[in-house]
Amino acid sequence: MIKTNRAQLVMQSIQGSIAPPVKSHGFSVDYQGRPFILPGVGGITYNIKVGDPACGWAADHVEPGVSMAANIDNRRDGKNSGLNVLACVGNKARVISGDAKGALGTVTGTHGGIEHVLVDFADDDLEKMAIDDKILIKAYGQGLRLCDYPDVTAFNIDPDLLEKLGLVEKGGRLLVPVAAKIPGKLMGSGIGSSDVASGDYDITTQDPEEVKRLGLDRLKLGDLVALEDADNTYGRSYRNGAMSIGVVVHSDCLLAGHGPGVTTVLTSVKPVLEPVVEAGANIAAYLGIGRSRA
Repeated sequence: MIKTNRAQLVMQSIQGSIAPPVKSHGFSVDYQGRPFILPGVGGITYNIKVGDPACGWAADHVEPGVSMAANIDNRRDGKNSGLNVLACVGNKARVISGDAKGALGTVTGTHGGIEHVLVDFADDDLEKMAIDDKILIKAYGQGLRLCDYPDVTAFNIDPDLLEKLGLVEKGGRLLVPVAAKIPGKLMGSGIGSSDVASGDYDITTQDPEEVKRLGLDRLKLGDLVALEDADNTYGRSYRNGAMSIGVVVHSDCLLAGHGPGVTTVLTSVKPVLEPVVEAGANIAAYLGIGRSRA
């Protein structure tokens, strides 16, 4: 088992409400100049879950399961930042109001810009939920360190999930299971942000032939992916030889510079993280949620 400082981590309550879908206008324009109107961020998405395809939906930036925010009327509010920064993939969530009160869920990712935290719940619980229902999360994971790997920085991951990833120590490196490797040249929206502990950044998919050649059209929501030449230590940037590991959190997009979003969980500028492509490297399988829910 990888030695961590989990005994020193703080578990803290954070809270928000199910956020309604929002749109600033009717039509958006895709990367080929074509207008479109499609479902996107927010609300309760009943038929898309972690473990489902990230591409191919008649949608743009759609979020699996429940989308929540602390202040739905002011996305720049510090409450939204607190929720987005402190929530970690794998954290436990509980509905505390409405007909689904008491339902338990799991955080599957964070989405920047809209400042949403995404949570998976069972189908029966989704049917009882409504916009504005309140959800409490036991935030646990920020500050996590891998004690024997000081060159690796961890973000946004519950230590229980880290233990389930099946990391293997080999010759001073950490072998990490991933569903795919993403060339750094494909990383788009969100790059340049100095805040890796919140939100995500996108795998651009505006070159369909390259996407198909790399097999990225088969990505699934919840997949672990390796971002090659991507340094996420103090922000999101290209750096030759760096490696970051993240989780696919939202669907493909039609806008230029966008695509499936990735929330970072591990990063290093040194050759410590070694991705190993494995079928089934997905948080749905590790946590028994989404399409892997019993």
